[in-house]
Amino acid sequence: MSPAEEFEKLRPLLFSLAYRILGSVTEAEDAVQETWLRYDRSPTRPASTRAYLSATVTRIAIDVLRSARVRREEYVGPWFPEPLLTDPYQDPEHAAELADSLSMAALLLLERLSPLERAVFVLREVFAFGFPEIASAVGRSEAACRQLAVRARRHMEAGRPRFEADRKEREELAGRFFDALKEGNVESLRQLLAADVQMVADSGGKAPQWTGGLQGVDQVCHMLDALLRPFLTIGGVMAPHLVNGQPGAVFRDRDGKVLNTWTLDILDGRIQTIRAVTNPDKLAHMGPVADAWALMREARQAGRDMGLPEPAVTPQQLAPSADQENRT
Repeated sequence: MSPAEEFEKLRPLLFSLAYRILGSVTEAEDAVQETWLRYDRSPTRPASTRAYLSATVTRIAIDVLRSARVRREEYVGPWFPEPLLTDPYQDPEHAAELADSLSMAALLLLERLSPLERAVFVLREVFAFGFPEIASAVGRSEAACRQLAVRARRHMEAGRPRFEADRKEREELAGRFFDALKEGNVESLRQLLAADVQMVADSGGKAPQWTGGLQGVDQVCHMLDALLRPFLTIGGVMAPHLVNGQPGAVFRDRDGKVLNTWTLDILDGRIQTIRAVTNPDKLAHMGPVADAWALMREARQAGRDMGLPEPAVTPQQLAPSADQENRT
């Protein structure tokens, strides 16, 4: 097998590892590409290609994460990972760990760890690497890596959300939720949402947003009904889809351009949190991105024509600034 063939065989693993460390599809893809360049330039071939490439992509991802943290601290509004529709790496022996670590909630918990803790946790708890391999990858002793793993595991377990164990039940509930949205059935929506349900959007200040998020079944139902029905009326498409391994949906305009993604956190038979990624920079890897501001204006006008009430948020939360208007 040629070096290029070996690399391509391991590419899904390398991407999945880098994505969990970085929470970014584009940065993970860049890390994998840089790994290939280093591998291709290497004058010798390693004894274990898997160990060498995994260590290389981990080191690159740690360096990228350290610089990315500064940008994330200055980020406008809530920061969510870039949505991932399909994980390219599959391992039946660790399927549960892989799926759990991919959820938005788990990735947000990983954000609380230091770059080294995050890398060690991902390598050990998700991909089951041995401590000798982990030590080589992160440049620390095995004893230090064991301490990092214990500390990271403690942080993750303390904040880990409890989701419904039965994936089939979650997907069935999500299906009823999206059916109720399409039908404009507010009463059905109320029965599917937790009393303290939250709806939060990551716009990065580049798309319409709900500043501070919406909380409570009344606010969320009002927003869903006031925005979704007009959106569908003007030709918008809501396609249920697993996003980061969770029930969710991809929203597109009438031309098929991506508008946003949603993921649903489900517990005790109710939807607890709806997370929307609307920042166009985080959607570009999924294809052409829609003009969210123009769609919002068109949908709001359609809502008025339908006699629907205005969304229960301030106008500034749904309309761009003058500067943003000039750019659309």
